[in-house]
Amino acid sequence: MSTYAIIDTGGEQLRVEPGRFYDVRYFASLKSKILAPNTNILIYRVLLICNKSTLSLGHPWLENAIVKGRILHLSFRNRITIYKMHSKKKTRRKLGYRQDLIRFVVDSICLDGKEL
Repeated sequence: MSTYAIIDTGGEQLRVEPGRFYDVRYFASLKSKILAPNTNILIYRVLLICNKSTLSLGHPWLENAIVKGRILHLSFRNRITIYKMHSKKKTRRKLGYRQDLIRFVVDSICLDGKEL
């Protein structure tokens, strides 16, 4: 087994591994001016860390556990079209929506000050 962690970010839980990139909705604690490419980020909301055969489980989060990463770029999810029509009333309503995303890469997973 490899090393991975489960984090809580953007209202969802993600399984992250070092060296891979992920798309998340937003980082609520960061302002839009700070979200530039190559910005280092630290995620403290770590729910679980698995290192080979060792499993560390938090209640609800692990203390002294950090996932370190950096922002690659900002992007958008595909456009969602919402179309409402009432045929007998002659009303039509078309809305579109694009979710802001942040692509970040996980550099390392740390537990108790040691990189795993």
